[in-house]
Amino acid sequence: MERPFLTIVIPAYNEEKRLPKTLEKIGCFLREQSYHSEVLVVENGSTDATSEVVLMYAKSVAPDDRFTIQLLHSDQGKGAAVKTGMLVGKGEHLFICDADLSMPIEEVGKFLPPQLAADSFDVAIASREIEGAVRYNEPGYRHLMGRVFNLIVRTLIIPGIEDTQCGFKLFTRAAANDIFPYQTISGWGFDPEVLYIANTRKLRVVEVPINWYYMADSRVSPIRDTIKMLREVMRVRRNGRRGIYKKTTSADS
Repeated sequence: MERPFLTIVIPAYNEEKRLPKTLEKIGCFLREQSYHSEVLVVENGSTDATSEVVLMYAKSVAPDDRFTIQLLHSDQGKGAAVKTGMLVGKGEHLFICDADLSMPIEEVGKFLPPQLAADSFDVAIASREIEGAVRYNEPGYRHLMGRVFNLIVRTLIIPGIEDTQCGFKLFTRAAANDIFPYQTISGWGFDPEVLYIANTRKLRVVEVPINWYYMADSRVSPIRDTIKMLREVMRVRRNGRRGIYKKTTSADS
C-alpha cells in the first residue's frame, strides 16, 4: 500500500463511551477524501473497554476504504500515547486528534495542503485564540485559567504562540522525526515541550484558527492538571538549559 498522506493519532484513556461516535465521524470524513489515511488509536492504561471498541470498529472498515485503523498501546499519559503514535505513523502529515472531537474533524483540511501551503509550515497547531477562531460553550473560568497558563508558557519557554494546549496539531513527517524522539514528558505538559523543541530546531510553527466546542466531561482537571503542567513547563525550561533537546547521533540514526 502507498504511504498514507495523513496519519491521525488519537490518544485514548478510558474512552469507551466517546470513541464509537468519534471513530464513525472520522471514518465518514476519510472515506470522502481523495487521499489515503491511517488512524492510530493509542490506548494508554485504560481500565475500561477502550481497546475492544477500537478493535470492533476496525473490523467494520472495508478493504477498499481510503483509510486503515490500528490499535496501539503505550505507557500511561497523553504525552506517552502521542509520542508512540507519532513514531509509528507512516503518513506524510501526522495529526494529533483528541478523542472528544472538540474540533470537528472536517476542519483538518485547514491544516493540510493545498489549504495551507506546503512550503509555509513544519508544524501547524489549532488555535482558539487568534483571529477567526470561535469557542463554543466554554465556561469563563476555564478560559481565564487557560489564558493565565498560556501567558506563563509564553513568558518562560515559547514566546509568540497564543494557544499551546489545544489538542489538535499537525506535523510534517520531517518535523515529527525531528521532534518526537526527544520528547521526555509523558503527561499533559508534552504540548509545550514539543513546541519548545520545534522552536529550538527553528521549525516553522503556524497557528490555525478553528471552531472549538467545550466538552463538559473533559479529562483535564482544572486545578490538579494545571499545577502539574506548570511543573512540567519548568522541567522543559531546565531541560533546554541542560541541552537535553540537542540533536544526538543515536536519535538521528
